[in-house]
Formats: sequence, structure tokens, C-alpha cells
Amino acid sequence: MQIGYKLAAEGFGPAELIRQAVQAERAGFDFVEISDHFHPWLDNQGHSPFAWTVLGAVAARTERIGMATGVTCPILRYHPAIVAQAAATMALVSDGRFTLGVGSGERLNEHIVGLEFPDSVRVRHDMLREALDIIRLLWSGGYRSYSGQYLHLSDARIFDLPDEPPRIAVAAGGLSSAKLAAEFGDGLFATDADPAIVRHYHENGGTGPRYAEVPLAWAPDEHTGAQAALETTRWALSGWKVMSELPNPVNFAAASATVREEDIRDHFTCGSDPERYVQAVRTYTDAGFDHLVLQNAGPDPDGFLEFYRDELDQRLRRSLTPAASPS
Repeated sequence: MQIGYKLAAEGFGPAELIRQAVQAERAGFDFVEISDHFHPWLDNQGHSPFAWTVLGAVAARTERIGMATGVTCPILRYHPAIVAQAAATMALVSDGRFTLGVGSGERLNEHIVGLEFPDSVRVRHDMLREALDIIRLLWSGGYRSYSGQYLHLSDARIFDLPDEPPRIAVAAGGLSSAKLAAEFGDGLFATDADPAIVRHYHENGGTGPRYAEVPLAWAPDEHTGAQAALETTRWALSGWKVMSELPNPVNFAAASATVREEDIRDHFTCGSDPERYVQAVRTYTDAGFDHLVLQNAGPDPDGFLEFYRDELDQRLRRSLTPAASPS
């Protein structure tokens, strides 16, 4: 099992994210994961820096901690050739510590380039398959061209390639995307503790690491943590069908206006009891995930990092082992 720290790019500026990554390495985390968005989910989050610049600086400021995008959409806002080049460069400057997390994206971030974000999930998945074909083609070296139904590449070559290409973890919110992750990726990325997703991933030949985000809100008491999550992260309760479709932060503010503190407590582990955090993480290991990203929506990131270092890290590593793969 590996334990990661979520760099909440919607909530902090780039210099602060880099600082948190350095502190996460010192606290004992195995890797950091950063969202790759253009907008925050809510305006009051106030930030959304360019993830790749942050990751490059993190690579330069750290020694052992892994890095991952969680996740990059390579079908509209980025052409997959740009993602292939960026990921290859990250693999080089991080000495192989980088994992490329990819997914089919959200309208919130992809519509900004003036291209239509597909209404059909099937079309998005087909575009993602073509994007992954292009990325792997470019990583194989030489000048390459590609003509797909949705995406094209013309006589392109990446000149700086690592000896080993980065791992690609594909995001899955259901069975069809879990199959896509097994067929086209080197790992699985999810946000729900759903054993069916892991089981379907394995049934379709997936053998790589399984990443999942664990929602937390650390604070000295439960109410303070829940209130912080309610203010900035209530959008997370809207569900993937809503999260992938709404175009702007104001829409997410409206869609989440009725979320209450008790709803937050049902979704987030709040407060400072380490055993409750162990139980929250165990829900994901029992579902078959083995790379757990702790996503803290609490008001004090330094307090959480100290809590993790002093009270949670070794307790988690002693108490949790990944469950056997669901059959």
C-alpha cells in the first residue's frame, strides 16, 4: 500500500502547493497528486494554477516522493501530443517519479477552448482511447502520425524521452471506464470505494496499481472540519454525472446550495480522531485499492500534515494491508 497527499490546486496558489508537497515528503507520504483543472469548482476556492508548472517545481524541491496528475484530460483543452511531451519531461526531471493520471474530463475545464464538450460518455471514452493511442505512439519514439475519428497527429516526434515511459492510470467512475483502464492503462484511478470497479478492472485484465481519493476534513473538532468542507468542497457531493456536466463555478454553487453540515459528515471523515481516519481508509483498501490519496478539505493543511506525521502514518501502515482482489 502507498499513501498519497492531495495537492488541492483549487484551494491554494502555486507557491503554497509546492511548499505543501515538500512538507508532505517530510511527513512521510509516498506521493502527491494534483488536480489538473482550469477552473476551481467554486469561486470561493479562489485558485487553479497550471498543474504542470507546480509539478516541475515539486520535482526540483523533493528527493523521493512520487508525483501524479489526478487527473489530466487529454482530449480537448490539451491535445494528447502536448500531454505526451509534458509527461515525458516530467518523467525525466523527476527521475522516474511521475505517474500520468488521465480521464475523460469535465465540461467545467474543457469548454474554455471553445470546442464542444461531448454530451455522450461513449464519445468521450472513444476520444480518450484515441488520445492514449497517440501518447503511447509518441513515447515509442520517432516521427509519428495518427488519423482517428476524433483526434489527429501529423509528423510529430518527442525528442526527450525517458528510458521507461511513465505509468498511465486511467480514471474510472463505472464499469465501462474500468474496462477502458484495464485495456489502455497501467493502473486504475477512482474516487468511490466501489469494489465492483476494481473487480471489473481485474476481470478485463487490469493488473496495475489502483488509486483512490479518500475525502477528509481534518480540524481539532468535527464541526470545524465539516464547516470548512461545507464552505469549499460541498460540490463533491453532487455526483459524477453533475460534476462532469456543469460549465462554471457558479453552477456548482447553485447545485450544492442545499448541502448541509450533516451531509458533509456523511461523506467526509472530520475531526482529529486517528482511528476514524484508519477506518475511512480501510473502506478503500477493503474495496481493493492500494494507492490511497488523502484529500483534506479541512481549514489547516499544516495541522493535517503534522497530524499525519505524528499520529496517522505509522498507524495506517501497521493497520492496513490491501484486501485480496475481488473475484
